[in-house]
Order: sequence, then C-alpha cells, then structure tokens
Amino acid sequence: MIMHWHAYQWIGNGAERANEAERRTGSPDFPTSVLPPMRTGDWLAKPASRIAATFHDVGEAADWLAAEYGKVRGVLLAPERITLRERLDHARDLLPRGVDVQWGEWLQGGRFVSIGVICCPNRHVPHPCPLGRRAEGGAP
Repeated sequence: MIMHWHAYQWIGNGAERANEAERRTGSPDFPTSVLPPMRTGDWLAKPASRIAATFHDVGEAADWLAAEYGKVRGVLLAPERITLRERLDHARDLLPRGVDVQWGEWLQGGRFVSIGVICCPNRHVPHPCPLGRRAEGGAP
C-alpha cells in the first residue's frame, strides 16, 4: 500500500478526555466515541467517517494542519510555546518518515483541541486503512 496520511480533529470539553475507557480500542464504545484515542495510530480504528481529509502529499497535510490550527489559535488558553513554523517544520520532517503528528492544546472555556495527521499504513499499530483500497488510488 502506498504511504498516505489521514487527518483527524476533535474539539470538545477537555474533562471528557479523562474517560480513558472510551479512548482505548478494546472498549465496545471506542468505535462510536467522539473522543480522540489514547494512541495516535488508533485513529485508524475509528470509522472512515471520522477522517477529515486524506493526503498523498506531505505539503498538503502540513497545509491542513496549519489551517486547522489557525481556526483555534485565537482561543488558546496559554501563549504558544512552539511557533506554528516550528510545528510545521517538524510535521514536514516526521510524516514522510512514518511518524504521526498530533497537536493537542487547551482552549479557553475548558475546551481541548486535538489535530492530527496519522500515517497509513502505520508502523506502530496493525490497523488496516479505514478507507480500504480507495486510499491507494487517491483521496476519498
């Protein structure tokens, strides 16, 4: 299978992240839970409907990360400690080497955002591509 990347995002009440049972693949609630998984690669075990986008180009994946981060940047709870430029440089370096990129930040009002681009196939988890053979031929 050709290396590609699936994008995922979640924004919600940050306290809900403490419900670790729903965030683990062994839970019967895992597939239907809106919460992000405990391990980044486990996003691939979620239904394909959770995929925000699929990329075959690292630059496009990085552009998506930047756009999603830009949507929440103004409501971050704390000042940025890592600049967007640094985040994107790391993403462009890591993704082609098979390393998932997951950004999680606290937002104002007790909310939390999780923005991730997950490698597929993934070397850390055995999950098949959630799109099946469609991912080999292009974006959904």
